[in-house]
Order: sequence, then C-alpha cells, then structure tokens
Amino acid sequence: MSLFLVLGGTGKTGRRVLDLLTAQGHTARAAARTPGPAADSVEPVRFDWDDPATHDPALAGASAVYVVPPALRTDHPPLIADLARRAADAGVQRLVLLSARGVDAGPDNPLRQAEAAVATAGLPVTVVRPTWFMQNFTESFFAPGVADGAVVAPTGSGAEPFIDAADIAAVAAAALTGEVGPGAYDLSGPQALTFAEAAAVLGGRTGRPVVHVDLPVEQWVAGAGANGVPDGYAAMLGALFGLIRDGSDAHLSDGVSRALGRPPTSFADWAAREVHPPQGPGDVPDTRGE
Repeated sequence: MSLFLVLGGTGKTGRRVLDLLTAQGHTARAAARTPGPAADSVEPVRFDWDDPATHDPALAGASAVYVVPPALRTDHPPLIADLARRAADAGVQRLVLLSARGVDAGPDNPLRQAEAAVATAGLPVTVVRPTWFMQNFTESFFAPGVADGAVVAPTGSGAEPFIDAADIAAVAAAALTGEVGPGAYDLSGPQALTFAEAAAVLGGRTGRPVVHVDLPVEQWVAGAGANGVPDGYAAMLGALFGLIRDGSDAHLSDGVSRALGRPPTSFADWAAREVHPPQGPGDVPDTRGE
C-alpha cells in the first residue's frame, strides 16, 4: 500500500490534503517540527527543515511527498534540493510542490528557485501554483483585520481571483496519488475580486462592516518588517502584492478544472461555508501555515 508524506501537515493545505488522502483509504504521514496527535491512518513524524537528521526517517517508505516550503523564509531552495535528492535515494516516486502563481515572472523569486530546486533529483514533479488563498482572510494574516473590520493590503483597486485551499488540496492529493500527472498547474478561483469587494462579502457573512484599507506597497513592506516579518519574505510578499495592484494577477487560470474536471469554488460559496458571525471573545483566528 502506498504511503504519502505530507509536509506542513497542520497548515492550510497540508491538513486538507491529509483529510482527502485518508478519506480515500490511503495511509499518510504528517510531518511537523513538533508532531501532535493524528487521526486514524495518519502517522505523525518529526520533520525540521533545519535538522537534516529528521529528513530520512520521514521519507522512509513514502511513495510520494507533498513539499511545502518553510514559512516566512526565502532561503529554502537549497533545502528543497537536498530533500529532493534524499527522496530519490529513498525510492520516492513523485513529488508535489506548493508554489504560487506569478513566481515565474522573475528568476530571483525564491519560490521560482524552489521549483527549479525540486526538479534537480530527476523525479516526476507536479507544481501547484495557487493565487492568494481565500483562507488568508480566516486562517492567516488578514484574519485579525477581518475581526477588527479593516483589511490592510497594498493592492489599490487591483483584483485577485482568490482560491479555496480545499481546491488546492484536492489538486495536490490527486497529484500525490498519480491521478494528476507531472507539470505545473496554475490555480485560481472563478472570479477576480478587489480587496474591497472581498471585504464586503466577508462583512456580509460576519454581520459586521469590513473595509479594505489601501497603502503603498513600500509602506506595507516596511511595516511588516517592523512587526517581525523577515525582510526578504516581506519583500517577496510586497512583489506579489504589486502584481495585484497593477492588474497583472487578475486573470483566471484553468488548473482546477484541468486537474479535477470541475470548476473551482467561488468566493461567495467559500464564505458561506467557512465565514460565520463571531460567537464571542473566544473566537481566535487560526493562523497556521500552508
């Protein structure tokens, strides 16, 4: 029976990949720096990008690996290249890499370099390149702003076809099991929304007004750095914000329908499923990683 290793097993896409694999009857291994309790058919395993001694045990016996680059870092390409070589040596048959749409605009983007790095071992690789996650508004850095009624993003009137992390996970899981073949899949939602339009949908679901607050990209990057975001990572996010701001990222991609044979989830349908009025002071946004 195949065993699937999922890095970032507690993150936005990783835990959904695990859910899909186990629902299909597969055995999976959830990798995390600090493994926690796991569901049936999921084996928790320690994996630390900065501790190579944890890599080979995590890879042992795996037939395919979902590779999620480490969060808040830009130094990961050599780490990913080393992991890919170890995976090949361990007999892994295929790799699936979480990247991002738009990273191929320039060779210096760390995620573009990660795509090149994961291919160095010669294994079949599927790269999933999503747009900005819908769950960034509920499980990540926009969540506090939604709770406070103001989403701060340097995007102007630019639109983004946000994607549901569940759709990303579905493509990744299908790639792990071999139902989706190697190659790059650009993934987007079915409609491009400005941040103001997205905020209005969120406000309608929470029952509280939510607005978009714009500011220059440079100011956002400086503020992120002042709040502890590593400079290189803040700059990378700033570049991605810039693609939204100038309209370069507003186009739709067909990766979900090409991989799964169905349309991607709309922002309105996702919000109806996952965004609810706050129940009280105990409602704390989930800020886990990818």
